[in-house]
Amino acid sequence: MDYRLCGRFNTLRAFYPDELDKSPSIKFHNNGKIKNYCPIEDSGNQECKTDLDKIKAVFLWLFEQNIISRISNLSEDQPKVFITYIIIWLNYILRLKNVNDFKNISEIYEANIKNNTDYINHDTCAKDCNIILKEKTEYTDFKELIEKNECLMNISINDISKFYDAFKILCNMYIDYNGNSSNCEKCSENAIQFVKKYNDLNKDSGITEDSPYYQALSTLSTDYNNLKDKCNDISPFPSIETIKIHVKGSEQKIEQTPAPNSEATAQSPSIGNKLFIVLSIFAAIPFFLGIAYKYSLFGFRKRTQKHHLRENLKK
Repeated sequence: MDYRLCGRFNTLRAFYPDELDKSPSIKFHNNGKIKNYCPIEDSGNQECKTDLDKIKAVFLWLFEQNIISRISNLSEDQPKVFITYIIIWLNYILRLKNVNDFKNISEIYEANIKNNTDYINHDTCAKDCNIILKEKTEYTDFKELIEKNECLMNISINDISKFYDAFKILCNMYIDYNGNSSNCEKCSENAIQFVKKYNDLNKDSGITEDSPYYQALSTLSTDYNNLKDKCNDISPFPSIETIKIHVKGSEQKIEQTPAPNSEATAQSPSIGNKLFIVLSIFAAIPFFLGIAYKYSLFGFRKRTQKHHLRENLKK
């Protein structure tokens, strides 16, 4: 994250607000660069008539402004970080504007963005932008940059949109900081608000290391800690908790029973044998008691007969 990226989002809110009760201070089509991404009408003019048209145009504008036109100066990690934030905004605004035609970003991408030549064929770089992207990252073109982030593309719109508030607060911190450590004190209040939002997000019980939720949370925490490190000697920010990765429950572990091994196989007959022995003992008890009873009865009769014999001899 940097203040330039956040500045673009601030500019965006002037002509396409992120709150329903706010009116734009600039007409949407007065931004010529965004208008260039609107559909071409029969008259030959480009115009975004629906919210979906506007959202698609803004997505492409954000992508061009923050990634394509800056690719020569971005670090290796920044393109992926920036696309994460653009997708967070996209999820949030789709939910805000109640666009229910799509379940996730992958669907809107396939239907409206994938084959758009405005970001596939571009001439904003001194040399081919795709070559520069390939030199900096493992991606061969900007289309692949989006599609390779499949983790974020397939998340439910309702799930990822909750990250937008934390992202917006963090962006305000970067704008206040403006690349100058003397501005750190301006960020302190927003830092407290960000930590609260972040810790609330971190309480989600569904965080796993390979989830889009984890990817978004990790991106936010990294950018917060980067700014925190720059301001520590001037205006220390509160620390954030480490991401709580939740291990699957015991029920799921039981379902994923490992293949039998020699130790497990050896233990099973042992338990069975012990059980057989115990049951055999209980089954044998009545049998032996019966024998003992018969033997004692036989002995009792023998003793009685001997007693009568001695009595007769005395007579």
